[in-house]
Amino acid sequence: MRIRYATEKGGRPVKKAVVYTPDEHGIISTDVDVDAVHIVRRLKAGGYEAYIVGGAVRDLILGKKPKDFDIVSDASPTRIKKLFRIARIIGHRFRLVHVYCGSKIFEVSTFRSLKDGPTSNTYGTIEEDVLRRDFSLNALFYDPLTHLVVDYVGGMKDIREKRIRPLISLATIFKDDPVRMIRAVKYAATTGFRLPLSLKWQIRRDSHLLAEVSPSRLTEEIFKIIHGSSAALIVENLESFGLYAYLQPNASQLMKEKDDFRARYGKRLAALNQEGQPVIPGAALAALIEDYIEDNTDWEAEEIAEQYKDIFMMARQFVLPMNPPRVELDQGVRLVFKVHGITIKKSRFPDRDRPSFSRGTHAGTPELPEEDPPRRHRRHRRKEPGGGQENFQVQD
Repeated sequence: MRIRYATEKGGRPVKKAVVYTPDEHGIISTDVDVDAVHIVRRLKAGGYEAYIVGGAVRDLILGKKPKDFDIVSDASPTRIKKLFRIARIIGHRFRLVHVYCGSKIFEVSTFRSLKDGPTSNTYGTIEEDVLRRDFSLNALFYDPLTHLVVDYVGGMKDIREKRIRPLISLATIFKDDPVRMIRAVKYAATTGFRLPLSLKWQIRRDSHLLAEVSPSRLTEEIFKIIHGSSAALIVENLESFGLYAYLQPNASQLMKEKDDFRARYGKRLAALNQEGQPVIPGAALAALIEDYIEDNTDWEAEEIAEQYKDIFMMARQFVLPMNPPRVELDQGVRLVFKVHGITIKKSRFPDRDRPSFSRGTHAGTPELPEEDPPRRHRRHRRKEPGGGQENFQVQD
């Protein structure tokens, strides 16, 4: 273990961070995405400081393979963008950069300061940026080139003691961002770490703040939950804190009213995303809507397929305020129909085109149609001032 020091005005060295070596942090370097390493290497070659940060470092230390790798640097968004062939600056209040590596997108942000408080959108130093993080287990910086973990806030100790400790005052942590309540409960479920009593109390007290969160952010959080391997446990814990009522109010109400619905709902979520199982498009959304559709549909009706549009809209209303992409909800509803041996032929806009169908007459059920190919980004060609070489900007 090493210590990182800074020098005060009088020249006296002050301990700033603990630096852990590979033998101490236990990260397996081959678990780190090679493109994330390439981005860090390119930033460092440009003369900037750069680290992998956040949940990816936490998962690597816990022996898990992260799905996403976020990167932080002291380079400004404009300078970051200039270093990469395909990159896009996003955000209005606080700008960051999406760097595209094939089909993967990496989020690269600039250190933020505490100058204007915990919600400041001004750039700062690594020492300030770390105090902007939500919980200590997400505030570790990993350098994939030197294989060192830099810890300014005792995050490594908290991971070893299996504790979720907030870095921001309890009086403001959830007022600044209510979604942190969802994340705290999610981290506890996925890591098995404990939430301190004071943090539990604050979550219950501030749960109403989620009512003000935009549907788009809630949709993002729900998608993360249902596409992970601990969806059932996370939902169960969110429900116990009274938080799931803000994410899926209709499902939450039915779970309170009907024990049978709660059991079926939890069982479907528990079956999602198990290791070794193939990923079926729409399966996660199907788990959210299947029991509700089953309980409110007469599957013996002669013209059941003619009701597809109505059932699709019923599902859309049920998952509010979640607003999933139409094509993904369509995939989920078609999976529910498939359980009953009914194939709804692919229709990209199910509320415009009447779907045709066939009912299975044998033990096997028809295969789902091929999914739509992913939408490609349009590239707009832009000339640099003065007749310089052409540049590409990626837009949705």
